[in-house]
Amino acid sequence: MPQHIGAVTLLVPSYDEGLAFYAGTLGFTVVEDTPLSPGRRWVLVAPPGSAETQLLLAEPSDDAQRAAIGRQAGGRVFLFLHTDDFRRDHARYAAAGVRFREEPREEVYGSVAVFEDPFGNPWDLLQLRRQP
Repeated sequence: MPQHIGAVTLLVPSYDEGLAFYAGTLGFTVVEDTPLSPGRRWVLVAPPGSAETQLLLAEPSDDAQRAAIGRQAGGRVFLFLHTDDFRRDHARYAAAGVRFREEPREEVYGSVAVFEDPFGNPWDLLQLRRQP
């Protein structure tokens, strides 16, 4: 039976702040934005062309969740955004004000640069090298 990860929960200060960055700045597609109850929504976003994995943007419901915003991976890179054109996306994100923690670099596996969302979550922007 094939399996895949359908969604990853990402804590954001508010749904609207999360949408402003992920859909507005990065250009992710809003897959769903459904009200659930007063103050709660089911908000899914995905990178353009993504077929399976989505981000579930979630507002914190208590102090412990609020404290985890931006540190969901303990300070390590949390998510890896693969691209088919590293230079294009790096330039577009930089022009849109995305904060990169480093200059682009070449590794044995491909081109990479760490950026962070406005909430403090580190991401890799990554273009893998083609394998022979």
